[in-house]
Amino acid sequence: MSPEYGYSIKNLDPEKTSKASGRDVRCSPKKAREVCNAIKGMKLEDAKEYLTRVISLQEAIPFKRHKKKRGHKKGLNKWSAGGYPQNAAYYVFTVLENAEANAEYKGMDIDKVKIKHAAISRGPLIKKNIPRAFGRSTAYYKHLSHIEIVLEEE
Repeated sequence: MSPEYGYSIKNLDPEKTSKASGRDVRCSPKKAREVCNAIKGMKLEDAKEYLTRVISLQEAIPFKRHKKKRGHKKGLNKWSAGGYPQNAAYYVFTVLENAEANAEYKGMDIDKVKIKHAAISRGPLIKKNIPRAFGRSTAYYKHLSHIEIVLEEE
């Protein structure tokens, strides 16, 4: 029996929206947050093209909250700090493709679909240890994320 996951957005029309989520995705929640904010409100095809350009290091994503010690990138539209979060963009892209497949299954017109909601939340931490000199060890963590995307037909 599969678990029932709740979404952070409520009161959706089930005939005009399609949802998809990726749980325990192995990417940084901070970088995935910036990716989700960059694609929120875009048309589906524009968002997919944008994410493929980010993955291939052709276009940067503006980092608006997590921007300390972040280099400046060109072409960010009145913003300075940015980067190329390839891993987070790849996982958001796969969840976006799942939402598109759900929309096609529901019979929605793909050309009129926009991203209504794209959100991220922190998942559990995977704790590991690196062996060090003199019998010591240092802990390090792998961050997991939960990605949820909702598409809406205009």
